[in-house]
Amino acid sequence: MASIFDLFKKIEKKADTTPITHIIVGLGNPGEKYIYTRHNAGFLAIDYLLSKYTISCDKLRFKALTGEIKLGGVRALLMKPQTFMNASGTAIQEACVFYKIPPENVIVISDDASFDIGKLRIRKSGSAGGHNGLKSIIECLGSDKFPRIKLGVGQKPSPDYDIADWVLARIPKESEKAFCSLLEYIPSILELMLTGNIEKAMCDFNGLSVK
Repeated sequence: MASIFDLFKKIEKKADTTPITHIIVGLGNPGEKYIYTRHNAGFLAIDYLLSKYTISCDKLRFKALTGEIKLGGVRALLMKPQTFMNASGTAIQEACVFYKIPPENVIVISDDASFDIGKLRIRKSGSAGGHNGLKSIIECLGSDKFPRIKLGVGQKPSPDYDIADWVLARIPKESEKAFCSLLEYIPSILELMLTGNIEKAMCDFNGLSVK
């Protein structure tokens, strides 16, 4: 019969010693009332990964709920900042400093109210485009050179409609199927991005439209 020490040795051997070289951040607001809102598209994307790979993201570090994932042989830290959207950058900055991760290795998943639900856009870098979470990240990292996956949450019904009211509203029931179907592509996109194939990810998925 194996001793308890033999069992400990087996557990130690299974420990992943691959260094964390990337961060995958889903943007959103903490709290039950925000769970299914448009602005929480990034959180929902992380939750999809947790369900698909049976992993967790429940350790509170760097002002965020954190976990780990390995795709394409690349080990990444998962983050759901608990700072509320406007201060998301403070959480990410702390993690970047701790792991010595440059902005170009931080993948941000966020909502985008400039295009329809069921569509996404992958970008290598760029401005905040009016998104307060991205604005905070740019300010805290001192760079806009981080890749992002922007998930469409639908455009405002009229120009004078308050954007805050729009993104803090729940994703419509009739659009849930399209949104959930879109999330199924996230693992493939992330694997390409993590392994240095962002150009292929953009080519393969930026024209995607699901219903």
